[in-house]
Amino acid sequence: MKKRRQPAYTRHYTLLHEISASPIQPLPKEWQRTQLTSMWDGLRDMEQQPNPDTSAWRVCSDAVNLMETLVAQGEVEDGQGLLMDAITALAEAGKRHRAGHPLRLSGPGMRAVRAVLEDYAEVIAVLPARTMIRCHRLTEKRLHEILAGRRLPHDVEVIAA
Repeated sequence: MKKRRQPAYTRHYTLLHEISASPIQPLPKEWQRTQLTSMWDGLRDMEQQPNPDTSAWRVCSDAVNLMETLVAQGEVEDGQGLLMDAITALAEAGKRHRAGHPLRLSGPGMRAVRAVLEDYAEVIAVLPARTMIRCHRLTEKRLHEILAGRRLPHDVEVIAA
């Protein structure tokens, strides 16, 4: 009998999570509140803290990555055209942090990330849970592909120490 191989990475969302989620109802309010609170707290920390930690950057990046996946799936549109601006702003902040500077967003970058978070807050309240779980699953898969070196032309990799 062969020994089972350990997966290359841990998956937080699986296809089973996706198919067992409601195809009609949005995510439970508590899940929405938890996600949105951490994302808004992360943005607030990046705006106001003298030296924000990488967890603030990470939760903002998660929201932007989720919106990017929803746009790629065709579930939502980037009506304001700020998604790539937010991606660029977070990548620049991460690169500055790696160079030893505080983890900060530029003024236009802050506005772009705030707009994307506002859009995400609207989207999470109306899209079905199944769609959102699929979004999380595909985003997680894409991030692991980036870390494995399989990138799309516009992908940016910033690894915080």
